[in-house]
Amino acid sequence: MFFHNSKLQYRVKVDKPNPLFAKMLQQAIGGIEGEIRVCLQYLFQAWNSRGPKKYRDMLLETGTEEISHIEMLSTAVALNLEGADYALKEKLASENPAVEAVLGGMDPRHVLSTGLGAMAADSNGVPFNGSWVVGTGNIAADMHANVTAEAGGRALATRLYEMTDDPGMKDMLSFLIARDTMHQNQWLAVLEDLGGMTGVHPIPNSFPQEKEAQKFSYAFMSTDISKPADPKQRWTSGKSIDGKGTFSFVHAEPQGQEPDLGMAKVPEVHAQKEQMNGAAQAAKKVVDKVKGKLS
Repeated sequence: MFFHNSKLQYRVKVDKPNPLFAKMLQQAIGGIEGEIRVCLQYLFQAWNSRGPKKYRDMLLETGTEEISHIEMLSTAVALNLEGADYALKEKLASENPAVEAVLGGMDPRHVLSTGLGAMAADSNGVPFNGSWVVGTGNIAADMHANVTAEAGGRALATRLYEMTDDPGMKDMLSFLIARDTMHQNQWLAVLEDLGGMTGVHPIPNSFPQEKEAQKFSYAFMSTDISKPADPKQRWTSGKSIDGKGTFSFVHAEPQGQEPDLGMAKVPEVHAQKEQMNGAAQAAKKVVDKVKGKLS
């Protein structure tokens, strides 16, 4: 169950409407670095959470907070569009407000589709894509994905901060940047709570490492054809980050065979005759048998 408060989480004030900045703010709403992405990511991780209840509760709390950030940014978009046609009339000669908006850098859909409101889309007008939402069912993997999401979001917010001179917009963005700082640290704190680098890695830590090809577990494979010497970097020598092995440097060598897929055997895929042989007839019998079962 979710509840709402009619007041915004933090103040949103626009001193001078700017339709171009409204378009830029759309990236923070529906872009891959945006608030819809992290909101749904944390909520789906929570709804699918198994194990200690404290992680589910925390994810629900933060996912719900992100709804508030979408609300703030949507309000900011609407306020930047509010009265924008009047501001543009002073700047442009056209008598058509929609044309003026387009020429002023405004997304035409802010006029045509929303009546000067925000959209669930990025700064290019591309609708939000749910495939960006990460929820693996593995709490450690999800926390790493969450740190990445917040890092991208904070980078975006800082760039937006630099692109506006509006004091109200800078104030709102400073709040969102601060929340990104907290959330990055929050997800890292969960990883620490789970056991830190040595406790959670390699992920999933539930798979026995003796079942993996351990010869390759901590080897940095150089694919540089000039076969350089070991650069003696942190990732090529010394103890591994998870504390369970030692890094090494090796020149990559082929370990497998040359692929040989044989001749084409299924007539229905219609390869050229030169790609096929007598085995095609045997394969056709298999296909006909499958067809018979489906009919």
